[in-house]
Amino acid sequence: MTSPKELYYAKRLEEVAEALRKNHFKAQVVPDAAAARAYVLDEVLPASGAKTVAYGGSMTLVGSGLPQALAETPGIEVLDTLDKTLTPEQTYERRRQALLVDLFLTGSNAVTEDGVLVNLDMIGNRACAIAFGPKHAVVLVGRNKIVPDLTSAISRIKEFAAPVNAMRLAKKTPCTATSHCEDCGSPERICNVWTITEKSFPRGRITVILINQDLGL
Repeated sequence: MTSPKELYYAKRLEEVAEALRKNHFKAQVVPDAAAARAYVLDEVLPASGAKTVAYGGSMTLVGSGLPQALAETPGIEVLDTLDKTLTPEQTYERRRQALLVDLFLTGSNAVTEDGVLVNLDMIGNRACAIAFGPKHAVVLVGRNKIVPDLTSAISRIKEFAAPVNAMRLAKKTPCTATSHCEDCGSPERICNVWTITEKSFPRGRITVILINQDLGL
């Protein structure tokens, strides 16, 4: 049975999806992470004609099961940037190569109610691949990432998502001790590259899948 909370977010997510479409994104609302995985495998992947796939770091993406599902999909070459057996140098090079794949999948730190993607990266590979490089990009977004506007997006990222991610990654930064952004100069700072994607160019290159679950940070 659908709960009132799910009904509430279903309506809110449809409004955000419409705003994204007006901004030239493709947008789809799905009920959960499993449905997001199915939508990518059954709809996005065949329509894109992709033969090569890569990822940007995203807890939402990993939680969807897509990396494992795509690795088991015949005819798809996966450039696995999430491979923990690689050295830092190998990982960096693979992230560079990932900018030229057919299909790039990742998450977003925030999506505004007027249909704008807002992201903050340590290296920039994830945020920049959304903007340019791969022929197609898919962005998976949990309902907890929806914010009213750009100011709210920046605040959410700097005051919540970034410190929590720094803690998750065990970075030696002031925010892991204080829980607040200190605008630090730490070598392990993860807040280096902002991207604000107001519109998808070319039209329809970026598909945003809005998921009616709290996912990621």
